[in-house]
Amino acid sequence: MFYMKDNRPRIIVVAGPTASGKSDIAIALARRFNGEIISADSRQVYRGMDIGTGKVTKREQKLARHHLLDVASPTRQYSVAHFKRDAQRAIRDIVRRGKIPIVCGGTGFWIDALVYDLQLPNVKPDAKLRAQLRKLSIIQLYTRLKKLDPVRAATIDRHNPVRLIRALEIVLVTSKPVPAKKVQATSYNPLYLGVSRPMDELKQRIEKRLDARLKSGMVAEVRRLRTSGVSWKRLESFGLEYRWVARYLQAVTKNKKRKTNSFSEMRAGLLRDIIAYAKRQLTWWRKNSDLVHIADEAHAQRFVAKFLKSAQKTK
Repeated sequence: MFYMKDNRPRIIVVAGPTASGKSDIAIALARRFNGEIISADSRQVYRGMDIGTGKVTKREQKLARHHLLDVASPTRQYSVAHFKRDAQRAIRDIVRRGKIPIVCGGTGFWIDALVYDLQLPNVKPDAKLRAQLRKLSIIQLYTRLKKLDPVRAATIDRHNPVRLIRALEIVLVTSKPVPAKKVQATSYNPLYLGVSRPMDELKQRIEKRLDARLKSGMVAEVRRLRTSGVSWKRLESFGLEYRWVARYLQAVTKNKKRKTNSFSEMRAGLLRDIIAYAKRQLTWWRKNSDLVHIADEAHAQRFVAKFLKSAQKTK
């Protein structure tokens, strides 16, 4: 399904693994094709989480209007259901003003829930079940999910207890796997672009970006979040940068042996986990037959120009 010849709202998706350059490409497309960007990143929705999430700067936001950044407190849970609702609302607003919605992010499940109109399970939080699951270690949670729903286990952040518990909650309550992408007619006419880079290059980009974030104050950012009332447990639940830095700060504060005791250990562990996360992201998109692989901004512009031109001919 490269594009559909109909009058449904056209949307452009720019997806890809972390550090692949999605944001720069999305901004360039927005400026070239009169678009506005909807962030599809499960952590950039939170206020105060800027450096660790790679959130576009205020200067970059002036280059193209962005939606769904800084819309939630880090002390509250913002789920895929919230994202789908808010993104649909943003798309209606953007289309009404005659612009092109550009969905950009690395949270594959969120993007697919929007693009393919996934029917999310209506499973309310079960306090008793969650309390039981919290008693399990992260390894035990992941092992159980892998047994009950190997498809979801293959793409989930296996170090994130919040997501593991939610996935298990859905499986245990419904006795069914977490819903996968369904091939069905949706409300949108999408062009699904995926930024592709050789793994060696991607690893280099990840390491370079990590060092830049550490240098620009990522540790101080996590410390500010903690001071503002975000618990250590909540910070660790955000995964990757926030998990490793939170553990490092706790070790420094308490001056005792924890999972990481030194800055170098923290950096090495974080780098390893980010690379592993990028590989899981690639696994998710590898299954998407709609994905059009792009190498750079110029490549993306050619596909978008063709997509929009074809859509105009059907009017």
